[in-house]
Amino acid sequence: MVKQLKLGGQKIKTAYWSLVGTATAMMLTVQPMLAANDTIWTRFSTIMKDIYGQLVGISTIVAVTMAAVALLVRMISRNQRAVDEATSWLKRIVVTWVVLNTLGFIVAYLQPLVQGGNYSP
Repeated sequence: MVKQLKLGGQKIKTAYWSLVGTATAMMLTVQPMLAANDTIWTRFSTIMKDIYGQLVGISTIVAVTMAAVALLVRMISRNQRAVDEATSWLKRIVVTWVVLNTLGFIVAYLQPLVQGGNYSP
């Protein structure tokens, strides 16, 4: 019975300090966000632009690597089927890379021009 009371007291103490730690962490993370006077949408837009910029950087590296592999297969392979598949993959890689960069262009350059529903050249 005494062991059960000690375990119960220990659980309550652990729960209390966990709650205090969580509340402190929330206060420390909310304060800088509120101090910036940003709306949730401007903050979201900034985060999405950052994520998209990193995605385009990574996708460029992957696209160049995969395109190099596809070109090597085209040049080295003696099997016509492998050459045709490598050509198909090369086309897919280029189209996907162009689409991703076009979306980036739209987000970065055209979106501020039409912001708020009014086009202002």
